[in-house]
Amino acid sequence: MTAFLAKRIGIGLITLIVASVVVFSVLEVLPGDPALLMLGMNATPEALASMREQMGLNAPLIVRYLNWVGGMAVGDFGRSFTYSSPVIDLIAERAVVSLPLAVISLILSTAIAIPVGIFAAARRGKVGDTVSMGVAQVGVAVPNFWFALLLIYVFAVWLRLVPAGGFSGWGGGIWSGVKSLMLPAIALALPQAAILARVTRSAMLEVLGEDYIRTARAKGMPRRYVLWRHALRNAMIPVLTIMGMQFAVLLAGTIIIENVFYLPGLGRLVFQAITQRDLIVVEGVVMLLVASVVVINLVVDVLYAVVDPRLRVR
Repeated sequence: MTAFLAKRIGIGLITLIVASVVVFSVLEVLPGDPALLMLGMNATPEALASMREQMGLNAPLIVRYLNWVGGMAVGDFGRSFTYSSPVIDLIAERAVVSLPLAVISLILSTAIAIPVGIFAAARRGKVGDTVSMGVAQVGVAVPNFWFALLLIYVFAVWLRLVPAGGFSGWGGGIWSGVKSLMLPAIALALPQAAILARVTRSAMLEVLGEDYIRTARAKGMPRRYVLWRHALRNAMIPVLTIMGMQFAVLLAGTIIIENVFYLPGLGRLVFQAITQRDLIVVEGVVMLLVASVVVINLVVDVLYAVVDPRLRVR
């Protein structure tokens, strides 16, 4: 198990290094002068030179990269010139919105998808299977921002059960914050649940054709016990893979939803930083999201070994 973890951690570190090079290089080759974009077209040459010096744009490319990576290694993500605040403080302030939103969305997605996938697999070719997968196909095809607008109209405008947008904060209690995030979480969860349900069904169908499942049934075990105890556990490898990918997508891909619901999360922060050409913020947030994806994949790999002990020796 130790060798298994060491190998996965090594792969994660290499991924972070490669990602840092790619992120830094891509943002550096973008057209436009960040200092000019921040100060405006009427800025004097002296002001532009001073701003470039403050932003570290006059240093050689490799020096800037090493300073940036070295700073992140000790928790210093730099300072935003737009917000006049350390980037790490901006990230911490917005993460209290994006992280709970991603967690709630993943919980909702999993709670919907796995029972639906098992239900469809147990009734392969029947009406229940056809209807379930038909609804799932619609969920995959329809974009989540359309779900978001529909949910706002029904639950916020028509029924007036939840706020249409904004975030009340956690100061008013957990329920107040969860209530503000419920509609965007549902909008994010429904399309992901549709994908996960289809994957769960496919994985279950593959396992249900194995000899040990037929043996369990021949011994007289209840069908529910065979499905949930034997089939589901052996079908969890692809399901865990999709769940790990979905959490990364939910955490990193909330720009549209956060703008629809006017949530002050990481997605909205990245959008604002890009429009304002605040590259240090974009770089810091993107690298933090990359690191979160690496950590999530490591957790998924460990769960693989827990679900299937045979993988521990690889």
